[in-house]
Amino acid sequence: MAKINVGVVGVGYLGSRHARVYSQLKSANLVCVCDIDKKRAKKVAKKHRVWYLPDYRTLFDKVDAVSISVPTNLHYRIAKDFLNNGIHVLIEKPITNTIDEAQELIDIADSKKLTLQVGHIERFNPVVRAVEPLIKNARFIECHRAGPYKKKKRVKDVGVVLDLMIHDIDIILSLVKSEVKSIEAVGISTISLHEDIANVRLNFKNGTIADITASRVTKEEVRQIKISQKDIYITLNYLHQDAFIVRKAGDKVLKEKLKIEKKEPLKQELKSFIASIQNNIRPIVSGKEGKMALGVALDILEKIKSSKK
Repeated sequence: MAKINVGVVGVGYLGSRHARVYSQLKSANLVCVCDIDKKRAKKVAKKHRVWYLPDYRTLFDKVDAVSISVPTNLHYRIAKDFLNNGIHVLIEKPITNTIDEAQELIDIADSKKLTLQVGHIERFNPVVRAVEPLIKNARFIECHRAGPYKKKKRVKDVGVVLDLMIHDIDIILSLVKSEVKSIEAVGISTISLHEDIANVRLNFKNGTIADITASRVTKEEVRQIKISQKDIYITLNYLHQDAFIVRKAGDKVLKEKLKIEKKEPLKQELKSFIASIQNNIRPIVSGKEGKMALGVALDILEKIKSSKK
């Protein structure tokens, strides 16, 4: 099967990792990188022996697919330009700033039969993939995602809901497969202009309840989700890629650790993106899933705003 020619727009912390992984994939051919920071982009281009181009529009006739890893306020315009030029797009989360922008990108991709994938990387974490088949009817889900404050531009632009919590929102929506009935949320700003700590309760129409806590002002990193359903309790750690199960077997209560082959989530994500293009199949996290996660995140932000009033 022919390799897919790819480019990366935005080679900051995350975009440079995209470039590294693409350069390693047998199914992809990294052609060029693009960033307004010439020094940074040239460094990444030199490392991977590819072109550096300052204007993303000059990539249109050079690539089949692109990863977009720029500030969220630029997602819509850049992704729209690539899609309109017949190029498959992987866009980092959140998909866009607004639901209308997300829907327009989805419509363009559908009309042109292009792959539009959103970078919700935790979906490709091996521990999540291992646990998914076990989730039949979750009743209660508890998530904790926390870490130290990082002085990055994207962190200054958004709060913890769109920066961190949106990962867990996407995971929960994929597991519960039901509409959100109501939302309770509080958020506190401590060291930025946006909420740095947030606690949310999602009540789903099927009866599932999910409690989510996210913080970017704690000393240690925590990435954990706990899932309760009838006769089984699962504890999952994203960072360590391990999961423990407590289950009822007759009169006994058994505890076991799942056997999980540890892999780099980003590599699995980009491999899946390329495979979706090559096989003309729907990506695991399509524009639709990205839009759903964004919608819930924006509703949470409205609730936080209301709670402050």
